[in-house]
Amino acid sequence: SVADAPEKDLVTLGFQCLRIIMNDGLSSIPADCLHVCVDVTGAYCAQNTELNISLTAIGLLWTTTDFIAKGLLYGLIEEKETGILDVQFIPNEIDDVTREDTGSINRFGDHATLKNIVDRDKLLFSVFSLLQKLGADERPEVRNSAVRTLFQTLGSHGQKLSKSMWEDCLWNYIFPTLDRASHMAATSSKDEWHGKELGTRGGKAVHMLIHHSRNTAQKQWDETLVLVLGGIARLLRSFFPFLRSLRNFWSGWESLLLLVRNSILHGSKEVALAAINCLQSTVISHSPRGNFPMDYLKSVLEAYELVLQNLQNSGGNAASKVKQEILHGLGELYVQAQGMFDSGMYKQLLAVIHMAVKQTKITNNNFEAEFIPAAPLQGHVPPVQRSVLEILPLLHPAEHLSSMWSTFLGDFLQYLPSDSTHQSAEDNPEQTSTVHNIHANSKIIEHETPKVTGLILPKNDGPSLTSGLNTSTTTGVSSYLLAEKLVPVLVDLFLQAPAVEKYKMFPEVFQGLARCMTTRRDSPEGGLWRSAVEGFNRILLDDVSKLTTNCGPATIISRPARIRFWKEVADVYEIFLLGYCGRALPSNSLSVSVPQTDEALEMNILDILGDKILQSQIDAPPDILQRLVSTLDRCASRTSSLPVETVELMPSHCSRFSLSCLQKLFSLSSYNNEVSGRKPTRSEVSKISIMILLMRCEYILKKFLIDENDLGEHPLPTARLEEIIFVLQELARLVIHSDTASVLPLHPYLKGGLEEEKHGMRPHLFILFPSLCELVLSREGRVRELVQMAAYCLGVLLPLMLVSRDVSPSGGVSIGFKTMSSYLHWCPYPDPSCYMRCFVLYLMIGL
Repeated sequence: SVADAPEKDLVTLGFQCLRIIMNDGLSSIPADCLHVCVDVTGAYCAQNTELNISLTAIGLLWTTTDFIAKGLLYGLIEEKETGILDVQFIPNEIDDVTREDTGSINRFGDHATLKNIVDRDKLLFSVFSLLQKLGADERPEVRNSAVRTLFQTLGSHGQKLSKSMWEDCLWNYIFPTLDRASHMAATSSKDEWHGKELGTRGGKAVHMLIHHSRNTAQKQWDETLVLVLGGIARLLRSFFPFLRSLRNFWSGWESLLLLVRNSILHGSKEVALAAINCLQSTVISHSPRGNFPMDYLKSVLEAYELVLQNLQNSGGNAASKVKQEILHGLGELYVQAQGMFDSGMYKQLLAVIHMAVKQTKITNNNFEAEFIPAAPLQGHVPPVQRSVLEILPLLHPAEHLSSMWSTFLGDFLQYLPSDSTHQSAEDNPEQTSTVHNIHANSKIIEHETPKVTGLILPKNDGPSLTSGLNTSTTTGVSSYLLAEKLVPVLVDLFLQAPAVEKYKMFPEVFQGLARCMTTRRDSPEGGLWRSAVEGFNRILLDDVSKLTTNCGPATIISRPARIRFWKEVADVYEIFLLGYCGRALPSNSLSVSVPQTDEALEMNILDILGDKILQSQIDAPPDILQRLVSTLDRCASRTSSLPVETVELMPSHCSRFSLSCLQKLFSLSSYNNEVSGRKPTRSEVSKISIMILLMRCEYILKKFLIDENDLGEHPLPTARLEEIIFVLQELARLVIHSDTASVLPLHPYLKGGLEEEKHGMRPHLFILFPSLCELVLSREGRVRELVQMAAYCLGVLLPLMLVSRDVSPSGGVSIGFKTMSSYLHWCPYPDPSCYMRCFVLYLMIGL
């Protein structure tokens, strides 16, 4: 009656008395009077006179519960010293202890023990009932405190409760509390509250400010629901293995999943996150220990899937945050429970991830998105897609799911730019790669157009390969923005795949990277093509490194798989080097520093091809080697193939790229006195390279002379002069192996002489001798000097020619031959013009 009194002072005084009893005299109160104390405390909890008294009274209920819980399976022990009855705690396992088992503990007999246990149960249920009712109090502070106390009590003393008590708690207190809080959160008013009136100002009332997060009844019930979900999560973390042994627990679990789904879909952001955590914490806590059965795991995965299906038309920050939490939860779920996943569940997991990505739309005004410097569309990667990128490394197939690697990688390769809109592009290098028959018996090397899966090689004056390429893949997700971040992650994962699975995916991975690399034409300032180039280089270097370390491919890899691998490599090099490297980009599209970085990237991919791939002991078939070397040749042909009037319009980096490709051909053809001996692949590459190089050099020499004659007194462009000077210098320096020289179309007498000289050979000069003779008449003094140097090297090479340089007092030089007829017997060009060429050679050496 005092608790319900309207006088505040009387309520306060009565409560002070109750506090003394509950804090200091609880152990002295007879057992049959404890329920009265609980009831009185509950009355003070429910009074509306003083809020602080209600909150403090709830604390007293916690004290009472703690006292009662210590008496589980207790007996009344009479203290010999004092003669006072006390409560003795006896530990108990968490099982369904029967009432008969407890009798043996109490020395006062079965009847007394059973009565004590029944009293104990009644007292606990009385406290739980009071806390549950207080959980519906209209005062948020009171009900939130009651909810916390209820779940703290169960969490702290749950191990001392029997199965029957837990069943009562679940169905009579926990789930009803959850249902009520969920119902009130869904149906309470959304009208904003005004705080307590503090006074007036200017004739208007001044109210206490209420934080926006709790200024409506619904928001305050949301807070209560969050506490209930957090309490249930704590109980599941602590007691799930025991709880699932209770009768009808699966039915309760399904009810919980239904409420969690509704909370995620229809609740506030805070409620949705609490609902996700309720499931997630349970899975994370018990999956590693094997205490989370398969049926429960599947139910959680299906719940997430249903939620994402229903969120597909939801936008806004709250829905985005919920999707992010679900995605991170799925990543953790798989990491902790991957041993329980079979192929079906793994595919279901990937489908859920795919669904989340597909729903995401690119929005430039998303304030949570990170800014990508120099993004081609000045857009952002949405938060949901960023979450996918973060969990992607966690989702790779476990060891027992190795067959799922192709599915895993294939699902995410689809987010790279699609080839469905790709058109042909670029000029046709074939017309610049004219084949010259340098000898009647020499072979003509043709540059075949590669047949690339899903991609078309550039053609003359055609649109760009990415012309018309929109910014969406087949799923409607931006291919540029997402793919730029996705490529490095996919490359990292691909390198982790088992060898057999990796070779299954090589074609798809290389084709996806090639499509990314071709975006350079439409978005030269974008980062996607750069990421793709770096990823392609990483994969190749990793493969070549393993070939070198293991002295060949793994035995489990079939030869057709390796051939297919090299075919894809050749396709990518042809597409990117021919169509998108060393090309003029739109003016004013890049800053000053970016072109230098991009040029370095071009040179890097060129170095890897020329110095790492083609000069290593690789297992590529001869036709692939032919294609790779021909690709370098076609890139090297750009400066000389352009009309002389347009060469000056070509940016400087284009001519540098062309010269670099030409330098790679010289490097591949040369012999550097390898100590360890020439490997078969190195020998094959040098044979292919020398023939292609000589054809290219002959074309450059002849084209230079033709253009010089056509221009008359006008000087040649600087790029053309640099090219001819570079070619003549390298020809004079070039030394080839006897094995390489064996493929040259030389006269049998010359070949026989060369076989006797193994080092320092320059027989390629014989092949270019006619073109060198014609350059003697060039107007460029530097060109004539370099031709003289090449001629001198050729003269030294002739086995029947004695060269003596005797400087007379007047400064003249005398050159002596054994016999001119002997030289003509060796000459590879036995026709009347040889006499003139010999005379020119005489002049060239003694010039």
